[in-house]
Amino acid sequence: MVESKHKWKAWIYLAPAIVLLMIFTVWPIFNTLRMAFWNDYSIMKDLGGSLDFQFGFKNFVKVISYQGFKDCLKNTLLLTVLTVPISTLLALLIAVCLNAIKPLQRLLQTIFFLPYVTNSIAIGMVFEAMFNIVGFGTNNPSFGIINNILGVFGVDPINWINAGSSYWANIAVLVVYIVWNALPFKILILLGGLQSINKQYYDAAKIDSTPRIRVFTKITVPLLSPMLAYVVITGFIGGFKEYSSIVGIFGEDMQAVGGESLNTMVGYIYDALGNQEGRASAAALILFAIIFLVTMINLYVSKKKTHF
Repeated sequence: MVESKHKWKAWIYLAPAIVLLMIFTVWPIFNTLRMAFWNDYSIMKDLGGSLDFQFGFKNFVKVISYQGFKDCLKNTLLLTVLTVPISTLLALLIAVCLNAIKPLQRLLQTIFFLPYVTNSIAIGMVFEAMFNIVGFGTNNPSFGIINNILGVFGVDPINWINAGSSYWANIAVLVVYIVWNALPFKILILLGGLQSINKQYYDAAKIDSTPRIRVFTKITVPLLSPMLAYVVITGFIGGFKEYSSIVGIFGEDMQAVGGESLNTMVGYIYDALGNQEGRASAAALILFAIIFLVTMINLYVSKKKTHF
């Protein structure tokens, strides 16, 4: 407990952090709210002092009624709904396997964690090369590693990301990339949870000759439910903020040549920042509202299903 006469020292120590938070967190949030509810906001007119303040929801109406935003929302929801369950289930299975393997366990943990510390744009470029068809449309195309692997099983080459590729082929590539990129963090969290479970539960199950699948469903999953709830919630938050993976694979256009746009809500916000700051702010608040609503739903469900 800090004595009252020494509280000023605590405020001095906290001052640098408070100043940085005010500049880079509090003020941007306030400014976003201001621009979102300022009809026909223009940063150039605002800086010149020639913009009259008119409170309203015009920016929100324009964003919601714009077809491009609806497409971005559809892409974001689709990628989130597909990737979060798949990545969570795979992370759980891999974490259980890693926890059961004693030799080379730390080495394997390091290998699985490597994608988490690798630049996402660089990883996207690698995935682009894996799915790419060099010389597509010519008489002698060169296929990426994915099509070469499929060829071993007698599957004809698939146009994943080149000109003329289908929307769902593009989505499949993005799902594979996002799931692979999300696994390390989730594996780390779930593996830490597994290693903290009291071994007495497993010893009792072993004495009763309980089948492994029943041990997994009745002991491992319930006792791991707090960590599972955490990775699901953070997975949904990360899914709604997806952007860099698409840029890494498809470039700044965020689509295959002649294909359907794969832009997301975050991409829409970035695109609007150049000359439509009011709409960008409104879209950012809409994204925040969606993430907040989904997070509250997840928290409510996790309270019913989580065992502490």
